Amino acid sequence: MKISTKGRYALRLMLDLALAEAGEPVPLRDVARRQEISDKYLEQIVTPLSRSGLVRSVRGAGGGYLLTRDPSEYTVGEILRPLEGSLAPVSCVDGSECCGRADLCVTQEVWREIQQAVSGVVDHITLADLVERQRRKTGQLAGVK
Repeated sequence: MKISTKGRYALRLMLDLALAEAGEPVPLRDVARRQEISDKYLEQIVTPLSRSGLVRSVRGAGGGYLLTRDPSEYTVGEILRPLEGSLAPVSCVDGSECCGRADLCVTQEVWREIQQAVSGVVDHITLADLVERQRRKTGQLAGVK
């Protein structure tokens, strides 16, 4: 399984918003500059995040994007899925498409275990966890901007 560029950039975008001052909209061009991502590409990424209710836009002067909830209420999996779809390694374990051999297929058990392992990671790491990791990595103390 490989996470696409859109999925990786979505996580970076959400982390950038989480690191911003609470309640202050963040312009995409500022995120693009900090993350070294094209602002046009970020526009394509923010749309599914917005449709999923993960971010909201504020229009006008001083506008930009905001998280809709506290960072502790987002999981990495919740952020990735609007851009990646299912994180299952094969379609027969996410229920979308199975072959006629599914009842006898032991390899399906392997794929299911892989899916459970991936979900176990991405659904238990929160955006707040990533904020804390980022602050530790950069030597920035919590609450200090």
